Amino acid sequence: MEKKEVEIVALNTSQSSPGNFSLVLEDLQEKKRIVIIIGAFEAQAIAIHMERMQLPRPLTHDIFKTTINELGATLKEVIIHNIIDGMFQAWLVLITVDKHEKKIDCRASDALALAVRFNCPVYVYDFVLDEAAIQEVETKLSTFRGSLAEYSIEQLQSLLKDVLAKEDYESATRIRDIIKKRK
Repeated sequence: MEKKEVEIVALNTSQSSPGNFSLVLEDLQEKKRIVIIIGAFEAQAIAIHMERMQLPRPLTHDIFKTTINELGATLKEVIIHNIIDGMFQAWLVLITVDKHEKKIDCRASDALALAVRFNCPVYVYDFVLDEAAIQEVETKLSTFRGSLAEYSIEQLQSLLKDVLAKEDYESATRIRDIIKKRK
């Protein structure tokens, strides 16, 4: 399994899951994108740090970072290592005070909230990226109406391109999943 480095390129409110957010990660080499639906708390924790906002009291992820530092460890990297039933699985890869590497299993959203605080790289295994990536297609868009179940593969691919152009990554994820099921 090969690791591909990704970066956060967007964080938006979720249209399909009210109260949640869509976090978009992009592969630095091939420019493939994946969308992770995260909770409001994790989205807030990521956004606050990325916007360099100062809060009067630390958030949970800030406390966890302080704890890791106080124990003499550091966060080397985050690896999104699997996707099961649409849920991304992640590891925090820590380097302990005695220079041992430890992998801690966690939700991808928490791992990303810590990654931005430690300014460490985030990786996705290639098979996860391939499975979850939203890839643009070359088909020209036409306007379609009706149930997605009635669309041909070509129509779905055109629709996929349109929603990607609008940066509607949640819809793109659903369309991509329908295309995969039909192939």
